[in-house]
Amino acid sequence: MLQINNLVVEIEGKRILNGLDLTVKAGEVAAIMGPNGSGKSTLSYVIAGKEEYEVLDGEILVDGENILELEPNERAARGVFLAFQYPLEIPGVSTMTFLKAIMNAQRKAREEAELTTPEFMKRVRAAAEKLHIDQEMLRRGLNVGFSGGEKKRMEILQMALLEPRFCILDETDSGLDIDALKIVAEGVNTLRDPARAFLVITHYQRLLNHIVPDTVHVMANGRIVRSGGKELALELEASGYADYREQAA
Repeated sequence: MLQINNLVVEIEGKRILNGLDLTVKAGEVAAIMGPNGSGKSTLSYVIAGKEEYEVLDGEILVDGENILELEPNERAARGVFLAFQYPLEIPGVSTMTFLKAIMNAQRKAREEAELTTPEFMKRVRAAAEKLHIDQEMLRRGLNVGFSGGEKKRMEILQMALLEPRFCILDETDSGLDIDALKIVAEGVNTLRDPARAFLVITHYQRLLNHIVPDTVHVMANGRIVRSGGKELALELEASGYADYREQAA
């Protein structure tokens, strides 16, 4: 599914990723944990195609294709999805208009017929109900006036509607109370599938109590310094990251 080899990235002359290697198999939920400044969010942005970052070396393969050669919209059409840590408010763009536009844009890229309005409405209402998103939220501007939890639920709604093959969750638990966390995690868990993979970026074990990972990777100073099973997250919660900072230095 995802294979990253020797990825070296900098921004404004500062090296962020230092020869990072990572493999995530189809059907797998992989968690990345690490201290602030270790490069976790940078990794998510580079996979998605954010332009500010300069890739100096390495490759990112999705199903064997090096997506570094693709524009962000082309990566999305290939099934790459990024749920942001801080989703933006977009005044003047209605939520429903946005959802229909992104769904039909991806269908067009895959040479599929666009959804009719009744088909679109049926899909949105079914997915929104599962995520406790009421009709009033859907009638508003995209993320405008939403709480942190509502914005995160809207991100997961987009993911549910687009049905991507590789999903990146960049600190989705940030700013969520326990009830919102459970709702978001439930939405993610319903999308777990043998043909879909997840990369879950987080600082804390609490998210991984609800989205149980298959593998956990520790990131420090721009590279993966240790990998293990779900029990590794518990170890990190107890001992912190000091040893890994020294190991990566």
